[in-house]
Amino acid sequence: MNGWTLVLTVLTAAAASLCAFAESSSTQPTTRESKLRLVLVGDSTVTDKEGWGLGFKDLVSPDIDLINMAKGGRSSKSYLNEGHWTEVLKLKPDYVILQFGHNDCPGKGPERETDPDTTFYANMARYVDEARAIGAKPILVTSLTRRKFRDDGKIHSDLTAYADAVKRLATEKKVPLVDLHARSIAYFDQLGPDGWQKLAPVGKDGKPDATHLNPDGSRAVAKLVAEQLRKVVPELAAHLRTESR
Repeated sequence: MNGWTLVLTVLTAAAASLCAFAESSSTQPTTRESKLRLVLVGDSTVTDKEGWGLGFKDLVSPDIDLINMAKGGRSSKSYLNEGHWTEVLKLKPDYVILQFGHNDCPGKGPERETDPDTTFYANMARYVDEARAIGAKPILVTSLTRRKFRDDGKIHSDLTAYADAVKRLATEKKVPLVDLHARSIAYFDQLGPDGWQKLAPVGKDGKPDATHLNPDGSRAVAKLVAEQLRKVVPELAAHLRTESR
């Protein structure tokens, strides 16, 4: 075998190997492509530990790649400034569910506080715009109510202005809306000033926590979220159970 014949033989074998590799690679299933990726963004009331995230996980079918990126203690402002939103965008989600408000309220400090009609609205609009810019579909959720009952036996929410801002944004930017604020007020009003306590963790003071959720509370509130989500984002309905596993 002369030199040229040897070179030709080697090149032919290499080409055949490359073709075989390409064919093999193209037939390999890719988990990321076969699943829709849904990311949760918010404060502690959305987390798996103290919010409705844990219960929501039980309602999502296995063909959804669910990632909970909610962070306790964060507001619409601090979540952005600390870089958590940048990490969410890197995940390339198909859907992003967004809920803030609790830590945006007055008294939370300048690093977190926002005005519902200006800075809060602007932050939430930024989330919507930047999610859409990477091809993700944003879904807005109004704040889970705090269980602050008054003498009339009804909840009087201190989050109404923030919920109203989210509803206005949803209308103006045509974003699917889950009005958890209204739905959770109706739900806890029905349970009454004493009935809601079984769904709450116990604080360090030995009293039921009127903001966060225990596992039973997480499942109950997650069901409210999923019920509305099936209606406002019909394409997700087939991926959401009506009851926990």
